[in-house]
Amino acid sequence: MASSSLQICVLLLALAGFTISLITTTSNRWKISDTATVLVTADWISEGLWMDCAATALGSVQCKKSPCMLSSDTHIQACRALMIASILLGFIATVLSLLGLKCTNVGLSAEDVKMKFTVTGGFLFILGGLCSMVAVSWYAAMVTAQFFDPLYAGTKYELGDALYLGWAGSVLYMLGGILLACSCKGKKKQDY
Repeated sequence: MASSSLQICVLLLALAGFTISLITTTSNRWKISDTATVLVTADWISEGLWMDCAATALGSVQCKKSPCMLSSDTHIQACRALMIASILLGFIATVLSLLGLKCTNVGLSAEDVKMKFTVTGGFLFILGGLCSMVAVSWYAAMVTAQFFDPLYAGTKYELGDALYLGWAGSVLYMLGGILLACSCKGKKKQDY
């Protein structure tokens, strides 16, 4: 197994990605109204997975929860499910990785078992990062397609800050998971 300090650093990297993905999920800035198409340029509208907000130049912001789950677009429902799956996988991966760290002595003492916990946690971090990456990329693709659709008559939106955070968080999430899984090497067997 790798050194304790390396495992802790890699786990912190994965946890940073997990935290950013959590912030992305709760953010209401997944898409922002295009200033060129808004009638009153001092107003802007932003939408997230769970809430829509409108603000004026005077600083007043009004937010409302997104409509009923079943009346939302299919891609929004899928993105919600993927982001929730990402958070759940990240939580389970964190618990398993903490139990499997070389420097922890909670319940597990056999090095082989600790290594399996750490590798499993790493793979779950990778899977959680993939879920987050798919959700953010799919949402961005839908916003972009709607923006360039000449037949779309509604408000045009641009990519919001949360999408860029989501991409960064997904990369950290997956990178941490890859490094965590690779930090556990099996014992070398010597041939006699």
